[in-house]
Amino acid sequence: MTTPMPVPARPSASVVVVRDGVESLEVLLVRRNENIAFHGGAWVFPGGRVDDGDSLPGGTASEMDIARRTAVREALEETGLTLGEQSMLPFAHWTTPVDLPKRFATWFFAVILEEPAEVRVDNSEIVDYCWMTPAAALARQRTGELNLPAPTFVTLLNFESISSGEALTAHLRGVEIQRFLPRLVPIDDGRCTLYQEDAGYEAGDFAVPGPRHRLVMQGNDWQYLRDF
Repeated sequence: MTTPMPVPARPSASVVVVRDGVESLEVLLVRRNENIAFHGGAWVFPGGRVDDGDSLPGGTASEMDIARRTAVREALEETGLTLGEQSMLPFAHWTTPVDLPKRFATWFFAVILEEPAEVRVDNSEIVDYCWMTPAAALARQRTGELNLPAPTFVTLLNFESISSGEALTAHLRGVEIQRFLPRLVPIDDGRCTLYQEDAGYEAGDFAVPGPRHRLVMQGNDWQYLRDF
């Protein structure tokens, strides 16, 4: 029996729009229409797949430049926000697990809003939005109020301790871009994604002893484990 070839991962981009709140950093989350096949009903960051128009004539744009243009276009279409390409800070790249029917290879950017701006969702692909601190979003995920995809959850965790847009900018400029190539593993009462640095990644075995880099998802009880 031959193993089916994985579905190609389509290039895409996502942008974490950030502002300074009254007490701490706030991020913009948008809710996807429940009728959408991929993460329908989930709360995510604005973004989507690369379109032909995101490339420059003659094929002179780099992969990063194209992703930035995609993030700018998607943010405008989904939220009405006009963002600058060069103000976006890349911090992560996520590729959907190989055994899923829809796959994306997504650059993640962060951009800090310097001035107040009105959000206007398109009421098509995106049906709602909210500004909240990463800590508040994670708390609402634990109670089942927010459905968060794994990349959104992990990003919010990584931003939770950062207090301002200025601090986030300094942080992201001082760290390497993280790449996530998750493998899905079924576990009792849930599932787990193993990342490349995890001891069980190559074997796809949750129980292999050694360093941990994984997201354990059992109901609304999610635990992100990283030993380094």
